[in-house]
Amino acid sequence: MTARSVIKLADWILGIDRTPGASGPIFELACTTCDEASDASDGKTDPELWALGHTGRHTGHRSFRSTTTAFFRTVPAPGNPLYRER
Repeated sequence: MTARSVIKLADWILGIDRTPGASGPIFELACTTCDEASDASDGKTDPELWALGHTGRHTGHRSFRSTTTAFFRTVPAPGNPLYRER
């Protein structure tokens, strides 16, 4: 049997995940005319180049939706029983 405990009323901090090996933001652009989309990328350049090329191939497709996915992590705040000095 596994013991389990619940910590109520403990403070936590939520922020961008900067732990070693964590992914940075992921970028993607999608055409709002036809919903075709770029590949997801860890930089903005590839999706932007895709959008420019897409407009070059389909000159009436000039509007794009940008999606950026960021990864967050919670950590115990000072005063939380799980907090450890760094």
